[in-house]
Amino acid sequence: MNIEKVVFGFFILLAFTLNFGFVMGQIDVPHQHDVFELFSAMVVSFIATVIKFGDRTQVGALHLATSLVADLQLIAAALIWGNAMYVSQVGMTPGVTSMIVSFSAGALAANVVSVVLLIGETLQHRR
Repeated sequence: MNIEKVVFGFFILLAFTLNFGFVMGQIDVPHQHDVFELFSAMVVSFIATVIKFGDRTQVGALHLATSLVADLQLIAAALIWGNAMYVSQVGMTPGVTSMIVSFSAGALAANVVSVVLLIGETLQHRR
């Protein structure tokens, strides 16, 4: 078993599941979307991005692209959250929560593509 591939797969799947957990719930209900889960999803997504820099294949480039998209979406969600809470002090209204969850759902879509690429790559691997 290749430990490098295990770590790679672990972070891809963890980024997906944390993002999925954050998005779950009604889109406009703030208490169903925890800030710490968004933060965890961001940290793991950043780690997954760093890990993907080492792969020089075409599939590796697609993995990196999906990870960068997810990072940008999660950063946008965090900036909206921070702006609502600390800059404009509007708070977590249903509209703000919907925007945050929508950006996170975009990151989730990118993570789904990354997981599908990982599964496809694994299925094509021959011993």
